Amino acid sequence: MSDENKDLGDKAEEAFDKAKETAKDAADEVKDAIDDTKETIKNDADNGKMVAIIAHLTFIGWIVAIIMNNNNKTALGSYYIRQTLGIFILAFLLGLIPVIGCFAAIIAVVLLVMSFINAINEKMVPTPVVGQYFQDWFKSL
Repeated sequence: MSDENKDLGDKAEEAFDKAKETAKDAADEVKDAIDDTKETIKNDADNGKMVAIIAHLTFIGWIVAIIMNNNNKTALGSYYIRQTLGIFILAFLLGLIPVIGCFAAIIAVVLLVMSFINAINEKMVPTPVVGQYFQDWFKSL
């Protein structure tokens, strides 16, 4: 009977060691997955900031930003693509009105600078007065 108990004890010890090793391997895999996820999130944030900044650099920069954002969509990049498109369209439309057209360029530059500063700081602050409309109108971008 004692040999039988000894065999059971040895088997239990082997099973415990195997379970402990399996748990350690699983913990290592989870740690690696978390590290990979953190790296991906960091890269996405960096990419979103880059897209947001490029979107403010002329209309050609805006087109480049759209192409970059389509490859790897980020909330920050999409937000500022919509904001800058709205500012560009607003400046164009205001430029068509004879008296207001004189001030349209100044208004557009001020709005772009404000938006650019927020993009650099990674803050999604809408353009005053019309920014929320831009987000609604261009939500497909």
